[in-house]
Amino acid sequence: MSDLRARALALRDRFVAAGAQAVDPPVLQPASLLLDLYGEDIRARAYVTSDAMRGEQMLRPDFTVPVVQMHMANGADPARYTYAGEVFRRQEQDPDRASEYLQVGYEVFDRSNPAAADAEVFSLISQTVAPLALRAATGDIGVLMAAVEGLNTSGRRKAALRRHIWRPRRFRALLDRFGGRTPVPESRRALLAGTGGAGAPLTGLRSQAEVDARIRALAEDATEAPISGAEMDGLDALLSVRETLPFALLQLHDLTVDLPAIRPAVARVDARAEALAARGIDVDKLEFEASYGRTSMEYYDGFVFGFYAESRPDLPPVATGGRYDALTRRLGGGTEIPAVGAVLRPDLMALLEGSA
Repeated sequence: MSDLRARALALRDRFVAAGAQAVDPPVLQPASLLLDLYGEDIRARAYVTSDAMRGEQMLRPDFTVPVVQMHMANGADPARYTYAGEVFRRQEQDPDRASEYLQVGYEVFDRSNPAAADAEVFSLISQTVAPLALRAATGDIGVLMAAVEGLNTSGRRKAALRRHIWRPRRFRALLDRFGGRTPVPESRRALLAGTGGAGAPLTGLRSQAEVDARIRALAEDATEAPISGAEMDGLDALLSVRETLPFALLQLHDLTVDLPAIRPAVARVDARAEALAARGIDVDKLEFEASYGRTSMEYYDGFVFGFYAESRPDLPPVATGGRYDALTRRLGGGTEIPAVGAVLRPDLMALLEGSA
């Protein structure tokens, strides 16, 4: 057994000792499930294969989705799981990063006290990586999601913003357009005027009916009033929150005046801060960033966190985690259970220990 695999199994055993059940999901996962969850974007990050019997398959890009699927099918309530094994990610944009590496994780399914479960997972990971003196970063996707849901605008616009929360540039472009800060593109004005593409042959996969429906939707959107200046300013301020947790909470509470829909989400951040402090975490020094987790954690919908080596900014995070309640609902056929988990990279841990 290689030293790295032995390290991964030792980490898994640590999590078993913390009360988790060890599981080993198959390496090959149905591609249809992941495509349904993430859309075609997942193809850029995963290795895809197929055969006549099983159809299209993917080498698992992570463990969370198969573990959630397994739990929602026949898991106990509450439950804790751990695992250790390879995951596979295409790295066409960064060939220096590994496309296959070991991942060790800890997942908690428990509806009794979500804030306590968040603190349990964070503190366990924090203790595990403590010898490496890493920087911890935290956030909460749920606050931004609540802010979007509470906007005084159409359901279509809110759905578009929700869909692009994990694509910050696209989200910002949509937000500025919906708020009247940027003009409607010339190509879209021509389309709405009936002069864009007139007489052009129908190409692509959409039918004429689908194209017509899209034009009608754009026309309806063009008649919508812009998002109010107060709400736009509130969202700008929210997206800029980056402070130690106590000061971030002060800013978030102030923002509930212009964004009252975020109050329940901010209350959850309050409860989590208390639970983290009860676990011995120094929350006065813990970083909180409202936009954290918006580029790589698409199934998270609440608490998010990561641990980074400040001496090696070229490395990806050594550990990441967060809450994914909506994923359990999606894979549970309507049933759901609050869930939070985290993963570690034993190869990065070994690298950092070797360079210490």
